[in-house]
Amino acid sequence: MTEVEIEKENAAIAKAYKELLKVSYQTLTTEDKKLIRHAFDVAVEAHNGQRRKSGEAYIFHPIAVAKIVAQEIGLDATSIAAALLHDVVEDNENYTKEDIERMFGDTVARIVDGLTKISSLSKETDVSTQAENFRKMLLTLNDDVRVIIIKIADRLHNMQTMDSMRTDKQEKIASETLYIYAPLAHRIGLYNIKTELEDLGLKYTEPEVYHDILHKIKESKEEQDAYIKAFSKVVVDALDNEGLNYEIKGRPKSIFSIRRKMIKQGVSFEEVYDKFAVRIIYKSDLANEKFLAWKIYSIVTDHFTPNPTRLRDWISSPKSTGYEALHITVMGPKGRWVEVQIRSERMNEIAEKGYAAHYKYKHGNAEDALDTWIDKLQEALESNETNAVDFVEQFKLNLYSKEIYVFSPKGDLKSLPKGASPLDFAFSIHTEVGMKTRGAKVNGKLVPLSQELKSGDQVEILTSENAKPNANWLDYATTARARSKIKSSLREEKKRIGEDGKEILRRKLKQLKIHLDEKTINDMVVYFKLKTSLDLFYRVGVGTIDNTMLKEFAASRSNALMSFIKNKITRRQNISKEELDREEVTSKYDMLVFGKEEEKLDYKLASCCNPIPGDPVFGFLTINEGIKVHKKNCPNALSLQSNYAYRIMLAKWIDSSQQEFSAIITLSGIDNIGLVNDITRIISSNMHVNMKSLSFDSDDGIFSGKINVIVKNNSMLKKLIDNLKKINGIDKVSRV
Repeated sequence: MTEVEIEKENAAIAKAYKELLKVSYQTLTTEDKKLIRHAFDVAVEAHNGQRRKSGEAYIFHPIAVAKIVAQEIGLDATSIAAALLHDVVEDNENYTKEDIERMFGDTVARIVDGLTKISSLSKETDVSTQAENFRKMLLTLNDDVRVIIIKIADRLHNMQTMDSMRTDKQEKIASETLYIYAPLAHRIGLYNIKTELEDLGLKYTEPEVYHDILHKIKESKEEQDAYIKAFSKVVVDALDNEGLNYEIKGRPKSIFSIRRKMIKQGVSFEEVYDKFAVRIIYKSDLANEKFLAWKIYSIVTDHFTPNPTRLRDWISSPKSTGYEALHITVMGPKGRWVEVQIRSERMNEIAEKGYAAHYKYKHGNAEDALDTWIDKLQEALESNETNAVDFVEQFKLNLYSKEIYVFSPKGDLKSLPKGASPLDFAFSIHTEVGMKTRGAKVNGKLVPLSQELKSGDQVEILTSENAKPNANWLDYATTARARSKIKSSLREEKKRIGEDGKEILRRKLKQLKIHLDEKTINDMVVYFKLKTSLDLFYRVGVGTIDNTMLKEFAASRSNALMSFIKNKITRRQNISKEELDREEVTSKYDMLVFGKEEEKLDYKLASCCNPIPGDPVFGFLTINEGIKVHKKNCPNALSLQSNYAYRIMLAKWIDSSQQEFSAIITLSGIDNIGLVNDITRIISSNMHVNMKSLSFDSDDGIFSGKINVIVKNNSMLKKLIDNLKKINGIDKVSRV
């Protein structure tokens, strides 16, 4: 570079720095300015000579990130300094965390250290590593939420300046942004940044689609501006009449949200009806805020008919992200729907700046929604029941899901993700309440535990000391907390059945003159093609392995050659500890099922990742080849998840011996007093058999009955039928 060019660049750096101070949302004291200046000097020195892919001096990146932190997010001087220094430790070995601590104090050093840790993590490309990185990144929330916020700002600037990168690199970063950073920005309440990240994500993952929609938006801009002007004029005249202090802004919907609507509704760009929103931002003191919002609402709806199903009142119950506003959809001129958002200046700042504005307006020390969120998150992170990919999937669901608000019987308000069931509500009150749930009443009526709750429902949980989770509960629960608690309870139950099974096995083998020791257990595990001794004991406990099968095992043992072959197989089947630590105790995964209903469908295994039974998998609906099954950590999973979420199906390997089946038994005989009581007693005392329905008919002393039972396997059913035949007065028992 020539001297003139160097001078020019230095002038541009100085200008960028001055601008940073000018745009800061917080008022900066002299002390603050000193701190920022010091951080700037250190960053300039540390990045001296470093350049970005585009050729510009590297220092422009930390300044740009600091600018986003200062202007868009509105954080304090400490965060601005940390943003300026965020790459210093990582990119220059002359600086350590201790140096930063000595120069800038503990807080800045902690934030910079958190950011350095995240950067050193995310070099991997594999999905499960990516998920693990994400989990670690969220753990830093506990240190300081500003780490995550600056990381989001860093990602935003990287996305804005990605043009000079290789296409594959662009796609990877964009998928990761849509997969992790956009939901995170949304959850922290940074709506503007979330929108920009989503649009940029789309720009690099589906460039044609992005540019096509962008072009169409530009084409229709003039017409839209004129439409918003005509719509606003009516509202302006009415509001001015009331002497309100406000401003009206028209805002086109983001490219990403238009694309999402096109996919969801299966329509073209022209058919997406609410492509824009009108925002009314009014001045008000805190005391009159709510009153004025509803006053503006009534003025708007005097002139335009509202769609009653589209009223969203986040003023009375703010979202857990802190968002407050009143949203109404009204029928505007030319029969078009228009979304109108009504917010005070305070609400608008919170919507745009997220939590930074919260701190500015916070009075007293009311617990902030952010603290509550971090606590919830912390709990989910600490229960490391799930593997990392499941964790991210679950977390993403909880991030993006809309919220519903339900009431406890005493009238306390609880926020749950959309799609939550009474079971989720029970676990959100307390783990013990969840575990002991027997039933639920919604708005005073008994409902199934699987019922989807709606905003405004009043939910009462009925508990019983004898109640305990069963496998079906996993189909009813949607929140991470409820699911992890149910899973650990089911594991305990399996261990308990396994202990009983061990004793039964010891007794039965004794009759076959076989002593139950470690060698016998290993032989049996191999013989029955299982993976752990617990699988074996559990199967004996529930009756899947019965006397006949044990006799066959005993016979096979007396054959020495058979033994020798089996031992060879055992050595070949030396199973790694990781496989034994799978989520479920039973590891004989031999059947693949799809969707919440666990249906058996035709599928093909994807050749890119070759899943095998037991792997965590998902189904992908292809255009020509039906369902393709991929591993969750398949190299293509990220782009499939990011681009074709609507074509992804839940899939899992299950153990066919543990699946529950429904069977109908018919009985007939001589009617006598107490017969029904005998029948139900026998069914409920038979291990692991549940009654779904029963009906009895009596006709002149002869009775006939039909019972629908849920059993795990055929041997259980045979045992039950044999026991029913023994009841006095019963003539015939058969399976339909």
